[in-house]
Amino acid sequence: MTTHRDTAERADRVKGVEVHPTAGHIGAEITGVDLAGPLDDAVVALVRETLLRWKVVFFRGQELDHRGHVALARRFGEPVVLGRRGSASPPDFPEVETTADRLELGGRFGMEHEEWLRRRHTLLRGWHCDHGARIDPPAATILRAETVPPYGGDTTWSNLAAAYAGLSAPVRAFVDGLRAEHRLGVGYQPRPGDDGYVRHLLDHQVASVHPLVRVHPETGERVLFVNGYYLEQISDVSRPESEALLEMLLEQAVRPEYTVRFRWEPGSVAFWDNRATIHLAPGDSAHLGFPRIMHRVMLAGEVPVGVDGRPSEPVTGTEAGRW
Repeated sequence: MTTHRDTAERADRVKGVEVHPTAGHIGAEITGVDLAGPLDDAVVALVRETLLRWKVVFFRGQELDHRGHVALARRFGEPVVLGRRGSASPPDFPEVETTADRLELGGRFGMEHEEWLRRRHTLLRGWHCDHGARIDPPAATILRAETVPPYGGDTTWSNLAAAYAGLSAPVRAFVDGLRAEHRLGVGYQPRPGDDGYVRHLLDHQVASVHPLVRVHPETGERVLFVNGYYLEQISDVSRPESEALLEMLLEQAVRPEYTVRFRWEPGSVAFWDNRATIHLAPGDSAHLGFPRIMHRVMLAGEVPVGVDGRPSEPVTGTEAGRW
């Protein structure tokens, strides 16, 4: 496995670029890189290596527009083109999804941000990887900040490889053989009465059965592939057993020592490995009344493979490559 010393030595070979880890298990800030300009192969290799080692990398003071954002993503993979985006997303750049403040989707269904938070089954249900219910979840996400609150609005990530390694050996051996159904929207309770959001989910169902422990396709690490928003039930066990196991594993996945929290500024960019992390969007800024506008581009990913070599299986709405 690549160590911090290895990464630092590579950084020394790229003039003017420095890598600064920000937490013990996850997160590194890279300085000396202009993401809007042409990136030579050495810089791309360093960013990729740092991403695989630290799972999420941060850049500050970047002047990216939509075109530059897409061009940056193409240096690392194939951008995902979503079939559906919110109305705030730029029509001329189908790879870019814009998230406006106060949860645009919630506004469409008559809910304020606070109601979205109240409707989570548990506090852990907000943690997620991007599009985890698909048969081929994105490999990575590049998120840039346009407008952020003067305080609040931080995002938190957790390292799922470190979380797996932190389990005891008997528990690791047990979960290595399990699989679980990931389904869109199961982390939220239905709204009493006429719930337009539930109807929306039923009309756009996406579900897959993924290994509970996936093998990272580039690093070979075993990753505890759990998240609160999409994970419905562990296969082949009873509902009470599944609920107890999921609570234990989700608590393990987001232990503070496996996390990093990032304070956004206009021009900040976060680039994370969506295969080895889950993240938590902020819940502390909507009431402040300040806008928070972010733009993301995701990179196409692979079908997850478990420790036993078996790939994920589609359930519904999950044909590989269909977004």
